[in-house]
Amino acid sequence: MMQQKLSPDATASSANASSRDAVTKQEPEAYGAEKLAGAAGSESTVETNGRATGTEAAKAADKSGRSSAKRAQKKSVQDMTPEELQAACDWQPHTGHGLHEIIIRTTDLVKQYGDVTAVDHLNLEIHKGEVFGLLGPNGAGKTTTTLMLLGLTDPTSGTAEINGIDCTKNSLAVKRIVGYLPDNVGFYPDMTGRENLLFSGEMNGLSCETARARAAALLERVGMTYAADRRTGTYSRGMRQRLGIADVLMKDPDIIIMDEPTLGIDPQGMHELTALIRELSVKDGRTILISSHELYQIQEISDRVGIFVKGKMIACGRIDELGKQLQNEGLYMVDFKAEQPASDANASTEAQQILVGEHLKSLVRSIPGVRLVGQKEDGTIHVESSEDIRRTLFQKLYEDGYVLSELHERGGDLDEIYRKYFEKAEEDEEAKKQEEAAAQETKSLSKKLLSGFRK
Repeated sequence: MMQQKLSPDATASSANASSRDAVTKQEPEAYGAEKLAGAAGSESTVETNGRATGTEAAKAADKSGRSSAKRAQKKSVQDMTPEELQAACDWQPHTGHGLHEIIIRTTDLVKQYGDVTAVDHLNLEIHKGEVFGLLGPNGAGKTTTTLMLLGLTDPTSGTAEINGIDCTKNSLAVKRIVGYLPDNVGFYPDMTGRENLLFSGEMNGLSCETARARAAALLERVGMTYAADRRTGTYSRGMRQRLGIADVLMKDPDIIIMDEPTLGIDPQGMHELTALIRELSVKDGRTILISSHELYQIQEISDRVGIFVKGKMIACGRIDELGKQLQNEGLYMVDFKAEQPASDANASTEAQQILVGEHLKSLVRSIPGVRLVGQKEDGTIHVESSEDIRRTLFQKLYEDGYVLSELHERGGDLDEIYRKYFEKAEEDEEAKKQEEAAAQETKSLSKKLLSGFRK
């Protein structure tokens, strides 16, 4: 019945939605075909994570539906006050049970496309119940890594496992416990949000009654009840993203992989979405892997981050740990503002401020260990050094008659950490190229000398 409602031109970009195309077009994409096969094969299989399927499908669906409904009986993010939203986003990194249990693991994972290495010997471990942010610029290899974890593309070498299941050899079992939210969620535009969720539920083997109950509860949870019966073709991007989370949750996955979930969303919608994502980990105990280059949002919700550059993981850990690691490698960063009391009230002209800024930069450069000094638009002086210079800086400013008005130790901001690791990776790559060029030149020169000697 549902198939007759589908538009023949309907397309879906998400792995969850691709299974719908498998029904209507009879030419399923890889993910849709496997998902459909997983649903069809549920009569004779039992999943490794303990969720019963097959002859026990009805009981499991009803139980799962009650569990999902119970989790969803809470205030939706749209109905939260600003204080409640902030409380949902204010968190401390997990330290409790389960966090030391590795649920996602890659070992020397490599993916090559011809001469291009998209993922270069990736070794990654993600703990159960944490939010892990995979950071990197476009083309860094984040999406390729996601595709290998979902079993949608085979690695050139190495292995990827989720909950002990090989993502390449047993991708169907992986998809049963993993939900995927792509950067551009696709729904059938001529169907309502509720109808899309019901279809997804039926494709995952839920009974009509369970699917309806779960869809209603999830629409409430993601703040989309008001638009549940509108066609998704009228939805904004933020609405589609929230409905996409509900769609992922229809099959109650243990792990959720999100690709650029906050891209192109307005600030309020972004705040609501990040609060919801954090809630999925803290309250539901789900493991969340987020691939993004939106540094601020990742810093708000992630327990740990991995910085990905040109297919390589160049840093991985908690944000405070990465900042300390930079200090251990001899990089300290401080920002400060200083003023020199002037007898003339009109002395604080633009020209005077420029002179003061130049004098301050010259003063800081005289401190041993200082590597870089710069000035921001608001007059803040930024300093990078090989050691902690704060005591010496204070003394120098005092001796020159300056009053220190602001002093901030940097390194805890993800944008600074990301920038420095990225620069370090670029420097290392450039040094490697120079070494290779020098080695090649030496080899060529040796050949010429040997050839001349033989003559």
